Amino acid sequence: MKNIINEFTVRFPSRSANESFARSAAAAFVAQLDPTVEELYDIKTAVSEAVTNCIVHGYRDTLGSISMTVRLYENGTAEIIVRDRGCGIDDVKLAREPMFTTGGADRSGMGFTIMESFMDKLSVRSVAGWGTTVKMSKRLTRREAK
Repeated sequence: MKNIINEFTVRFPSRSANESFARSAAAAFVAQLDPTVEELYDIKTAVSEAVTNCIVHGYRDTLGSISMTVRLYENGTAEIIVRDRGCGIDDVKLAREPMFTTGGADRSGMGFTIMESFMDKLSVRSVAGWGTTVKMSKRLTRREAK
């Protein structure tokens, strides 16, 4: 990636209602890079999964804080970092396996798989008892360049 041309950070409570806010805020900010509708959809979906993971798994039945940073780079890459200070993940490799979940029978266990499929890069760092950071990036092709 090249130089950062713009960025923002927002912090919000781990309430389900804030998932739609986070996806809309990320998409509105990334729109500066003139992505396609499909690319915006990919970003919104990945952000939704990351924030939902914080709410459902990071904080479980408690209320906590989620931060999201979105950075735009001059080469057309959008980077999104979603962080919680929840319970953390004991085994990140296992958690990234499709169908693995700690959320019960009503959860699909596909969150990380979905994020990975919609973004170019995905990294997950977590420390049990200290929280989780998900970093995702996607290189966008400006519509006028297609």
